[in-house]
Amino acid sequence: MKTENGVNTRGLVLDMLLELERGGEYGNLLLKNVLDKYDYLDGRDKAFIKRLTEGVLERRIQLDYVLGQFSKTPVNKCKPLIRCLLRMGAYQILFMDNIPDSAACNEAVKLAESRHFHQLKGFVNGVLRSISRGKDTLAWPDREREAVRYFSVMYSMPEWIVRMWLADYGGKVTERMLQALLEPRPVTIRLSQRISAQEKEALLTALEECGAQPVVHPYLDYAYTLGKTEGIASLPGFEKGQFAIQDVSSMLVTECALAGRDSTQFLLDVCAAPGGKAVHAADRLYGSGRVQARDISGYKAGLIQENARRMGLENLEVRIWDATVPDEGMKEKADVVLADLPCSGLGVIGRKPDIKYRVTPESLQEVAALQRRILANAAMYVKPGGRLVYSTCTINKAENEEQAAWFASHFPFTLQSLNNGLPEACRNAETEAGMCQLLPGIHAADGFFIACFVRKE
Repeated sequence: MKTENGVNTRGLVLDMLLELERGGEYGNLLLKNVLDKYDYLDGRDKAFIKRLTEGVLERRIQLDYVLGQFSKTPVNKCKPLIRCLLRMGAYQILFMDNIPDSAACNEAVKLAESRHFHQLKGFVNGVLRSISRGKDTLAWPDREREAVRYFSVMYSMPEWIVRMWLADYGGKVTERMLQALLEPRPVTIRLSQRISAQEKEALLTALEECGAQPVVHPYLDYAYTLGKTEGIASLPGFEKGQFAIQDVSSMLVTECALAGRDSTQFLLDVCAAPGGKAVHAADRLYGSGRVQARDISGYKAGLIQENARRMGLENLEVRIWDATVPDEGMKEKADVVLADLPCSGLGVIGRKPDIKYRVTPESLQEVAALQRRILANAAMYVKPGGRLVYSTCTINKAENEEQAAWFASHFPFTLQSLNNGLPEACRNAETEAGMCQLLPGIHAADGFFIACFVRKE
């Protein structure tokens, strides 16, 4: 299918999927770059590219299961280009009602031929047409006899992750999480807390008039979800720094870090890029305190600086620093330390679906060891009586609750209740004890973990 500009939209999707097969950058970044490059395309064409790319990534395990019922050649034995074409065609047939099955088949055959796979176009055509004829009588794993296999296939989640979540949260909660991770994730914006009530009203009116459809979030009155998210940088108020793009789970980290600390003078964010929490904290502390945001590379530091510049935050300093390297000059200098550390990212699979194919049980152990190295350094930067907030965007007890327990047992810190910084809907016995695990499908937020510690005097 070619656009009026002669661009083959399915060809663009195929190229992105092939790049991801080679282990390139994450799908959400690759998709953004492509959509930015082809910004001149009609909105419907861009929506098709986005839906098909994200859909194939999200449903890959389920698609391969279906393909396995109709292809004599195992999917993992196919040529990468043929494998990607089959997944694209199967996704359109199974999940895109507005695309005729015949178009999904024919366009896949044309792409196979144009990419010099003439000898395999019959194979592609045969498999996809067989799926089209048999899609209403597919055989799925038995839910009662093989629950892990069922959840893995129906929600396209690796079996080892399903097992881990079933052990930690049980079947009901696990299924709600799996369902939520396949649902569209809304874009959430955080209004600057330095704009006046009149400016806020005018901004919301302007966003409504341009079709962005802002809706206040149930957790925070300065957070809004947007119904229309194309061209966010061109929306009213963006260049003026009146709002930032940030999920509410990330906002809650800052809320917990600063709750009841009106006297905070200095906040240190040790792993800050792209800067959402540091910028939020600087916005909150503007005129009363300062923030230093650190990350390991010049590129990442540049992302933070750009966010701070756009938001007009002169109380935010950016520094390049490897968080695994101790900084003796910062010892006991910070009133609050934010440690939002590298993690497996299982809580944001809904936004970055290829995470579930990249992460392994072994990588969980590696990242947990890295977290402990950074936490050991972060601990020494906190003043006596100061606060350290540890957070991750994952759903894994080894990186979350177990890590918090390890920290409390090895350093002179005690857990402190998070309830002053959390909305009532998120409070429970665990948050009163100082830890909070946000779960997709259970909470109106990404999967996130927060723990709050106070250094003993």
